[in-house]
Amino acid sequence: MDKLSPSPANSNPLTPLGFLERSTTIYGDCLSITYDDSTYSWSDTHRRCLQLASSIRSFDVQRDHVVSVVAPNIPAMYELHFAAPMAGAVLNNVNTRLDSHTISVLLRHSESKILFVDHQSTSLSVEGAQPRATPEH
Repeated sequence: MDKLSPSPANSNPLTPLGFLERSTTIYGDCLSITYDDSTYSWSDTHRRCLQLASSIRSFDVQRDHVVSVVAPNIPAMYELHFAAPMAGAVLNNVNTRLDSHTISVLLRHSESKILFVDHQSTSLSVEGAQPRATPEH
């Protein structure tokens, strides 16, 4: 193995963005997502992720800023897994089964710049996003 010269085939890092770009190039018209009555090809998914990444950047999100999301496994969640890194951000995927206090702790600790919330998780997320008094030690 030590005599194998580095080349694009054996030395490029495998990343979600590389996966999306390759899938778009090779399988652009093939099915990427089916959810309820919606279907998206890899080209559709790539375009939607680029639009979402642009929207994230429009909120002055910089490289390594945290973008949080509270949502079940829906297409928007899937797209955020690509769009956040496209925007240079880090995605904090908050489990929808957590209570509002735990969500609050996670959001404060992660210093999220944006919080995406699915309509099913709105009340939990709003309560979790409220500032809380820090206990004195």
